[in-house]
Amino acid sequence: MNKPVMYGVIGCGMMGQEHLRNIALLPDAGVAAIFEPDPEMRRIAGSLAPGAALVDSAAEVVSHPAVDCLLIASPNHCHFVQLREIAATRALPVLVEKPLFIDAAEASEVKAFAETYPAPIWVAMEYRYMPPVARFIREAQAVTGGIRMLTIREHRYPFLDKIGAWNRFNRTSGGTFVEKCCHFFDLMRLILKSEPVRVMASAGQAVNHLHENYGGETPDIWDNGYVLVDFASGARAMLELCMFADGSRYQEEIIAVGEKGKIECLVPGPSRFWPENLGPLPTPQLIASPRRPESPYTIELPVDPTLLAAGDHNGSTFFQHKRFCAAIRGEGPIEVTADDGWRAVVMGMAAQRSAREGMAIAEPLALGCDSLPR
Repeated sequence: MNKPVMYGVIGCGMMGQEHLRNIALLPDAGVAAIFEPDPEMRRIAGSLAPGAALVDSAAEVVSHPAVDCLLIASPNHCHFVQLREIAATRALPVLVEKPLFIDAAEASEVKAFAETYPAPIWVAMEYRYMPPVARFIREAQAVTGGIRMLTIREHRYPFLDKIGAWNRFNRTSGGTFVEKCCHFFDLMRLILKSEPVRVMASAGQAVNHLHENYGGETPDIWDNGYVLVDFASGARAMLELCMFADGSRYQEEIIAVGEKGKIECLVPGPSRFWPENLGPLPTPQLIASPRRPESPYTIELPVDPTLLAAGDHNGSTFFQHKRFCAAIRGEGPIEVTADDGWRAVVMGMAAQRSAREGMAIAEPLALGCDSLPR
């Protein structure tokens, strides 16, 4: 059996606790040290990882002698700051939650940092590893004969309550298309195997958080929008986001269409939000619809209940950690690189700018930091 990979964890709010529950399911991993400044979140983290040292700073996590790698699951605006601190102290392998950064002024610096950091950086893009989405990615090209149109729809619940309400404001979250939707821009690039050449968006705040008040401020985070993306391959993609659609049977729908046919992926939301009176949580589905002969068929793809109970992302956090640990041991690649994370954020920033200014953004990945939305 492999020597356990021991994590040091920086930030243990809601997402950090999901990471702890999934690391606990791995037979060859553990948690050596945790830094979480909020007393209640710290208490919960300690109960989930009872063998971990609860320390008082990120620096203590990084310097802990038993730590082999780091997990950053702090609020968005802390990610790049903490990466720089780690690099200056002890450059360990890092799994950093998305988004990699939120300040457009730092775009060039982040890119240079990622190219020179001497240890692996893996950006947490959990949606890649949802079992039904992973199956969709594997089969989409064959079913469609080459994807020409890709649609990603997320109809979900509003932003959850987070410590300090950091996810209610653009300045600390990066804005909805960065905070929430970099997942989907990452999926677009992965599925289409191409890069964006134009981004157009329309979005706003229609329903959620309008009557909330934090220190005299009303949240400015958007709750709905559309994004169209043209890719160099000639394919087109669309994101449709609605964050006041809690009653949906399926939370994510991904549809790819090509000359030979169509393939769809249907993914339910978190099991803890599904009303018990409605019976079992819907089962994820993959639906293939070849054109000739017309012969649609459906495959049900149930997810292990233990993994569903460990988090809100259909088991993906477990599979992500399994691959991350393998990469640290030299048994696999870094599958979501810092460059992948950078590109997803820049696409989100281009979408934010497009929606705000009412204009299409050409060559979004070629934008200099002075041209990115501030």
